[in-house]
Amino acid sequence: MILIWEAAVIYLPVIPEKVVFTMETKLYVGNLAKATSLDDLNTLFAQAGEVLLVDMIKDRKSGEAKGFAFITMSAQSEADKAISMFNAYSLGEQELRVDLAKPREQRGFERN
Repeated sequence: MILIWEAAVIYLPVIPEKVVFTMETKLYVGNLAKATSLDDLNTLFAQAGEVLLVDMIKDRKSGEAKGFAFITMSAQSEADKAISMFNAYSLGEQELRVDLAKPREQRGFERN
């Protein structure tokens, strides 16, 4: 199944309703080359385990990739393995930065 989210395509296989994503299985992947595709990331990170979600962040106005993505793995052990395998890994002449994703900080005023 492919979903469109703010000009970014997200790969999402069929996931049981009771699966809960935690920050421990969500990875931040930074320093991506502009030419990096969702398929490139899915193929690469599948070497470490089951990839549940690939979310490449794109600029809302231009639609260009911002150079980072979030990848959700199916288990903590797989996320840890991906970090050890791909942090400082060279992809598209760029050295990837891979780490556990951090919760998003609040910016500006809250909407009611």
